[in-house]
Amino acid sequence: MAVQLGKVLAGAGAQAMQAVGDAFRMMRRQGPSQFQFWLIALCIGVGAGFAALFFRKGIDWLQATLYGTSDPAHLHSFAETLPWYWILTIPIVGGLVTGVVLHLFTPDGRVRAVADVIEGAALHDGRVEGKAGLASAVASLVTLSTGGSTGREGPVVHMASVISSWVSEKIHADGITGRDLLGCAVAAAVSASFNAPIAGALFALEVVLRHFAVHAFAPIVIASVAGTIINRLEFGGVTEFALPEGNTLEFYVELPAFLLLGLTCGLVAFVLMRTVFIVEDVANQIHNGTGLPRWLRPAVAGALLGGLAIAFPHIIGVGYETTSAALTGKLLWHEAIVFAILKVVAVSITMAGRMGGGMFSPALMVGALTGLAFGLIATGIFPEVSGSHTLYALAGMGAVAAAVLGAPISTTMIVFELTGDWQTGLAVMVAVSLSTALASRLVDRSFFLTQLERRGIHLAAGPQAYLLSMFRAATLMRKPDDPGAADPERCAEMVEDGIYVDANATLEQAMPIFDKAGTPFLPVITQGNNDEAPQIWGALFHVDALKAFNRALAATAAEEHS
Repeated sequence: MAVQLGKVLAGAGAQAMQAVGDAFRMMRRQGPSQFQFWLIALCIGVGAGFAALFFRKGIDWLQATLYGTSDPAHLHSFAETLPWYWILTIPIVGGLVTGVVLHLFTPDGRVRAVADVIEGAALHDGRVEGKAGLASAVASLVTLSTGGSTGREGPVVHMASVISSWVSEKIHADGITGRDLLGCAVAAAVSASFNAPIAGALFALEVVLRHFAVHAFAPIVIASVAGTIINRLEFGGVTEFALPEGNTLEFYVELPAFLLLGLTCGLVAFVLMRTVFIVEDVANQIHNGTGLPRWLRPAVAGALLGGLAIAFPHIIGVGYETTSAALTGKLLWHEAIVFAILKVVAVSITMAGRMGGGMFSPALMVGALTGLAFGLIATGIFPEVSGSHTLYALAGMGAVAAAVLGAPISTTMIVFELTGDWQTGLAVMVAVSLSTALASRLVDRSFFLTQLERRGIHLAAGPQAYLLSMFRAATLMRKPDDPGAADPERCAEMVEDGIYVDANATLEQAMPIFDKAGTPFLPVITQGNNDEAPQIWGALFHVDALKAFNRALAATAAEEHS
């Protein structure tokens, strides 16, 4: 009887495994059904949540080993007790390790972060680089543990995106599915990192996918909730920051002050972003001029950070202790100003030194300090009609972060979820809206989109701009033996006149040539070596280019409105 039962169970197990295998093969061929997709979204949410949790715990462990505390809320207090040479040495060693890791495992020595995830969503069917992404996560972990003055959201977002990219490749996901899975990973990572499920889902839609399509909402929410559960199983339901009691807003009378605070924070956010880019350009010039090995660049930045941290340990790490002090009003006016300036300097050094990390946590700290300084002035001038000055710190924190991320909706929500203060939403919303509106006109929408613009990737202007870069002339051209091919003699004459397009060029380069030349087609060539004549491979017709562009626009619109 037992033998027969064993045979029955073995047969049932074999059938179950075969069914699972058949389902997986069908999913690879035909794509996942809705239920399967939601199940995959849940699994990605769990995986991204654990990745964010392990990243955070890794930072805590390494930070405790080096600085003597694993609590980021008391990091600079412990650092103040250390010998000066130890404070100087830790960032240098961290920078050296970071430089070696990036040199060995990335082609350009650059850390991957949120901007690369946005690029992957727009241009690469929801895929990001795997090996470079994992190396960036390791580099960022070391950076944040050894004094780097950035945040952890950028690394965890890209690390989660590596997971979703791997899944997308395994199931042969198309562009829409790959982008949706990428959004699920990002939402779970943000939620797990900050215990903010609503903001995590909105961040994925607003910042990464850059649309609010209904079909993507449910799986992204599922993943976001899964990531939050992972966080709360470890840390509970506590918020990142504890606010003082009595954060009251004197409605109507005090609102103009928050309008002015929003404009101030927009300018501060612009200064923060612009300073990072200027310092990065200067660092690039010095790097290229001196011939410094690229693996030493983070160590040089670490030396600068260490020297600054000897006098001002507040710049070390994500800055939660200083941010919390600003939100609770424990800093004086001049301290808030000085610490905000120093944080901008420290973030710029860290980013220009290619040490890794994100911009969200630094923006929170700079915003809280800016808001506190503004609030101390406002409540000091009009004490009889003012609420708490810490409310200005809360609004400033959201306003600067929203302007940097270019994400007013998700940033407003994440400020509420980080603090647990939902009663002062009007003040935060007013400041956030004004700061984002101002800063988005001074840069290319956000810090991330400006980063991409500086690399020649034009996503800020929308699909009508970046879709042109997705089509190469060689893939759309008509070859000489195709029906309706261009006249070979006419092509040769046009090449002689300098009217042609390179085979590796995209429609982004080809369309201005069409406009200037006014011809129905352009010869597609490859340049010969030395004195060799260029070789004509075919012709790109204007009508074919416009048809391809129109189809891509229609597909994008269909995805965004589905």
